[in-house]
Amino acid sequence: MNDDNDRLINLSDEEDDGGGEWLTTFADLSMLLLVFFVLLYSMSTIDNEKFSDTFSSVTKALQGKMQKISTSKITQNEAGVLIDQALMRRQIIESQRKVFAEVKTLQTKKGVEGLVSANFEDGIITLRVPGDVMFQSGRVKLTPKGVQMVLTLKEFFIKHKDQNIKIIGYTDNIRPSQGSRFHDNWEISAMRAVNVLRELLKMGLESTRLTATGLAYLNPLYPNTSEEYRAKNRRVEFVLEKRVSGK
Repeated sequence: MNDDNDRLINLSDEEDDGGGEWLTTFADLSMLLLVFFVLLYSMSTIDNEKFSDTFSSVTKALQGKMQKISTSKITQNEAGVLIDQALMRRQIIESQRKVFAEVKTLQTKKGVEGLVSANFEDGIITLRVPGDVMFQSGRVKLTPKGVQMVLTLKEFFIKHKDQNIKIIGYTDNIRPSQGSRFHDNWEISAMRAVNVLRELLKMGLESTRLTATGLAYLNPLYPNTSEEYRAKNRRVEFVLEKRVSGK
């Protein structure tokens, strides 16, 4: 009889010891859900009043469990940082969306219409200019038309001083001719990007806003299976990212 009682007592102790583990898991899950909803908010347009009501409901549901949450794997401070980052990300994307809306005006300017294409994704604006417009075949020096194109883009860049500009040169997959002074397409694409950067510097853009990279035949827009597709892959891209204070 005593053995049975001892077993019951031990079983009760084991249940008491493990009973709190589910609460820690629940606290982790609740905090993850909270951060997830804020991330959704940062990427969409939601009625502020409805979001506030939802946020308050989640907060009330977690009341009384904050001590457990504060000692769980995701602390309140960590969650706060994630929320701040998500909200900042939303602000950046909305700001970039307004800049992208002005690209349409840029595309209608004389000398640019039908040449500059644009893309907006995750807060990053990409302007594409055909390489054959900027350079002669196998050359890295800007043509007069290329200089004029850079001049037009410069006016747009100066207007939006909060944008860092990454200049990327691309080629097709055809190697330079045997008599070329360039060893490979990496050299050509890099020199083209650098020369565009230098032209922008001469026109007054701050060097701290500019970088230049050559990626040769990487990231083709189309398969390099025809002259038409290869011409489209030869391009210069201007990737615009919003400058964040403190960086």
